[in-house]
Amino acid sequence: MHDHRHEGHAHDHGHSHAVASYSSAFAIGIGLNLAYLVAEAGFGFWVNSLSLLADAAHNLSDVAGLVLAWGAAWLGQRRPTARRTYGFSRASILAAVANATLLLVAVGGILVESVQRLSAPEPVAGATVIWVATVGIVINGMTALMFMRGRATDLNIRGAFLHLAGDAAVSFGVVVSALIGQRTGWLWLDPATGIGISLIILYGAWGLGRDSFDLAFDATPPGIDPDAVKAYLGGLPGVVDVHDLHIWAMSTTETALTAHLVRPGTSLDDALIFSASAELEKRFGIRHATLQVEAGDPAHPCRLAPEEVV
Repeated sequence: MHDHRHEGHAHDHGHSHAVASYSSAFAIGIGLNLAYLVAEAGFGFWVNSLSLLADAAHNLSDVAGLVLAWGAAWLGQRRPTARRTYGFSRASILAAVANATLLLVAVGGILVESVQRLSAPEPVAGATVIWVATVGIVINGMTALMFMRGRATDLNIRGAFLHLAGDAAVSFGVVVSALIGQRTGWLWLDPATGIGISLIILYGAWGLGRDSFDLAFDATPPGIDPDAVKAYLGGLPGVVDVHDLHIWAMSTTETALTAHLVRPGTSLDDALIFSASAELEKRFGIRHATLQVEAGDPAHPCRLAPEEVV
């Protein structure tokens, strides 16, 4: 924990470097999913199954996502420098943006092919699809379990967990469609399943893209109510106004805040600043708070006080 004092300005921030390392989980997860997607894509081409190819494309995006998340986690642990004063913590946000883009590109190609195949369905080797997809349930389920413990504290880890758990569910859907297809002879069921899988991926990719782009453009992170934060700061002893309030994500796990507090007739109070910073972390998960205290002198108004000024 570091504290810095300037005239009329104090801030307190903390960087946690005790985040559990998931390097082994990433390495195992990438290795297992990479081997599986190669086998799944090969069987998909062999037996002419779009549902397997759609799931393989999704697994490819998952491997890329795991690689990006692993790289971002590694970069995020690098120390800040004079040039990069926040270090590389924002890499996790950029990784989320890239992951969403990869998902959208992959699902677009599979969706188009599935729709075209739906008008002219072809036979599929159902037994092969069932066995390959069953292996997918096991691999994706096991990989998801490795990220289960960290899903509550790290957005990247939670994203990996949800994607992999979702893949296990999608593979289950592939098995069910293949079983039904074997009994009914419905050739349209395989491309229809490919479309269904694509729509599921599209839904997740759209949400991931929206949230990651919001963070990339410094939107207030999900789960933090800026009005509640402003109300808390405005209720501090002696504070009559709060302005120039900004809340943004430094990474997918750390949130920063800056604000000007107007306290007429009072001097800089370190104890108040430090207790407010601690309470911001406790209530809102904001670990890096910068609070500037002003006397509110009408002769020297703050140029950042109007709401429309950034």
